[in-house]
Amino acid sequence: MPKYMLIMRGTDEGTAAYATRDLREIIAEMGRYNESMMEAGVLVAGEGLSDAGEGAVVDFTAETPVVTDGPYGETKELFNGFWILDVASKDEAVEWARRAPLHGPGNKIEVRRVNGAEDFPQDDEWIQKEAGWREQLGTV
Repeated sequence: MPKYMLIMRGTDEGTAAYATRDLREIIAEMGRYNESMMEAGVLVAGEGLSDAGEGAVVDFTAETPVVTDGPYGETKELFNGFWILDVASKDEAVEWARRAPLHGPGNKIEVRRVNGAEDFPQDDEWIQKEAGWREQLGTV
């Protein structure tokens, strides 16, 4: 089955709205959501991310990459976390995304298929090496 990444995106406005809510309520909502995906057998991985102020951006526009520590000034959207699901189709991944407890201003989930080894030329040296690495890491 294909894997899909649900990318949790938000805005400064959405983050501010969540800051007014009880943290335990938010954790419980996310916990129930994650548990439902576990029980359905579709959740492969998922993580939330720390505040953008703790991060950095490496910009490759110039010849020498430029590093900017967070916060990044004016932001339109922030990548706040992700889930990886093993589901039968994009439609099924979208249905899981629609159930996420992210109601509020500026919150979105982007649904993207995760490329598999079969999407690349199997005779390529680096694709073959990566297959070996995945085996070593136990992520086959």
